[in-house]
Amino acid sequence: MKTKIITLITILAMSFVSTAQIDRSIQPTPTSAPKVKLGKVEKFTLPNGLQVIMVENHKLPRASASLTIDNKPVFEANKAGVASMMGSLLGRGTPSISKDDFNEKVDYLGAYVNFYSSGASASSLKKYFPEIIALMADGIKNSTFTQEEFNKEVKVTLDGLKSEEKSVTAIARRVENALIYGKKHPYGEFISKETIENISLADVQKNFNTYYKPNNAYLVIVGDINPSKTKKMVTKLFGDWKKGTIPANSFEKPKNVKNTQINFIDMPNAVQSEIVVANNINLKLGDKDYYAAIVANTILGGGGTARLFLNLREDKGYTYGSYSSVRQSRIAATFRATASVRNIVTDSSVVEIMKEIHEIRTQKVSPEELKNAKAKYVGDFVMEVQKPVTAARYALNIALYNLPENFYENYLKNINAVTLEDVQNAAINYFKADKARIIITGKATDVLENLTKNNTYPIQYFDTQANKISKPTMKSVEKSAVKSRIK
Repeated sequence: MKTKIITLITILAMSFVSTAQIDRSIQPTPTSAPKVKLGKVEKFTLPNGLQVIMVENHKLPRASASLTIDNKPVFEANKAGVASMMGSLLGRGTPSISKDDFNEKVDYLGAYVNFYSSGASASSLKKYFPEIIALMADGIKNSTFTQEEFNKEVKVTLDGLKSEEKSVTAIARRVENALIYGKKHPYGEFISKETIENISLADVQKNFNTYYKPNNAYLVIVGDINPSKTKKMVTKLFGDWKKGTIPANSFEKPKNVKNTQINFIDMPNAVQSEIVVANNINLKLGDKDYYAAIVANTILGGGGTARLFLNLREDKGYTYGSYSSVRQSRIAATFRATASVRNIVTDSSVVEIMKEIHEIRTQKVSPEELKNAKAKYVGDFVMEVQKPVTAARYALNIALYNLPENFYENYLKNINAVTLEDVQNAAINYFKADKARIIITGKATDVLENLTKNNTYPIQYFDTQANKISKPTMKSVEKSAVKSRIK
């Protein structure tokens, strides 16, 4: 018994000494960023200009191909939707195979082949990959556009537009894009019944013949492949794809408002308000401020531990989630903070979102927040690079954005180099609380009274087509609500 007591005292003493030696008030010294090794990438270019990127990986007996056509967006004006229509009609038969036989063969092989206006994709087991990529190549080069299929797609599109008119989320996004980018920008224009009815089969064929070209395209192949054999196969399948001159397109550059304002869109059937705080920014992948901007966004609204989420959901209970994003782009980049909230707390939610944006601009974030944001990026990045498709995607980004070859090898080092001052400066430069649109799509009868009474920003009113209108009177709003319920 005495021996047991002495042993217990010794263990407790050792535990006390061990605990006493650890000062938990001192932040651990950060370790250096882990070295990232990306998979081997092989590249070649066909005489027609098609750039091919291959990544060999034998973990699974599968292979995939993805085509990206890197054209600038086109402003389609009174024929908005023609490119989308073209993408939907691709692959519905070629001179050598009917639509039904094409689909039946893909299904039989347990694969998939998809086409869209800016490219195509395919995936299958290794043993079927030569057949699947041949079908994909045939659809890319030789799709037939028939009046019958065109008429079917027009009907499907019009039916979809009709159902969207009752969707608060769809209307919110449509008006948001029109206001942020402008109606004369490719990202701001939207498809309507009128623009679809303006499109003919000849317009679709012209769009395909004009913009679907190899000399501005990238083909990425990943999986259980033999690079040498794959190169020969790709050359045979895509070598006769004819290149062409792609027209240069121009459009108006998006502009921010001079002062922050609320833009309200009445949706009588809305059971909650869709709130978006947004502004245009100038940010591309690889820019000097890129790393600080994405870290700042992670702290503000990048997930369940970020400030917006903790405030609007965890503390206030206004919403199931509130987030923000920084969309980098060579064409038109944006910052957005969003939340879907209960009607009765719409005005309060605007106050809290703007408070969080102001705070990250005017006060440095805490060292703990910065450390956690960096750790999240390191963890996500290390997990991502384990996937073979990641190496191919990174190689594609390097080509698209003209990045240095070691861009991703240095990615974590650049993330870890971000300072507290960098985060604040990025927030000031990109989260423009003083030049933002606060776009609210909701039920006027439930929202407007408190919104007009309690806010400090001027309010402008828009209809569901993003046309500016006068403030709706409560009488007209109530009549609209009744009409909406009858429908």
